[in-house]
Amino acid sequence: MTTFIGFNTINQNKKFTLTDFDLIQRDLLNAFSIRQGELPGRPGYGTVLWDFLFENQIEQLQQDIRAEVQRMAGGDPRLTINDVQVYPQDNGILIQLQITIVNTTNAEILSIFFDEQTRSASYV
Repeated sequence: MTTFIGFNTINQNKKFTLTDFDLIQRDLLNAFSIRQGELPGRPGYGTVLWDFLFENQIEQLQQDIRAEVQRMAGGDPRLTINDVQVYPQDNGILIQLQITIVNTTNAEILSIFFDEQTRSASYV
């Protein structure tokens, strides 16, 4: 039974409809790709994670990253964040999220890499 239905044109050739987990995954990546203040008319929407890329990866910064991920993902009522892990990488930050979709009991792990060279976020 499909609960969530949406539309996506990124990396799609013919089928533009996404459902359930695929749609939530795409929406979450879109949200993390928008810097805070970039969306016209909604200055509070977006993330400040991009400002953390060039900072020294100390424990306090990792706590700030976890808090920002909780804030951004917490804005999506379709999912619950169970765990957030932050791993500094040479060219960016790797964030692993354990999420649960509402109305299910299945936990999924998402790994998102924030690349400082290309200034893009992608699933790995």
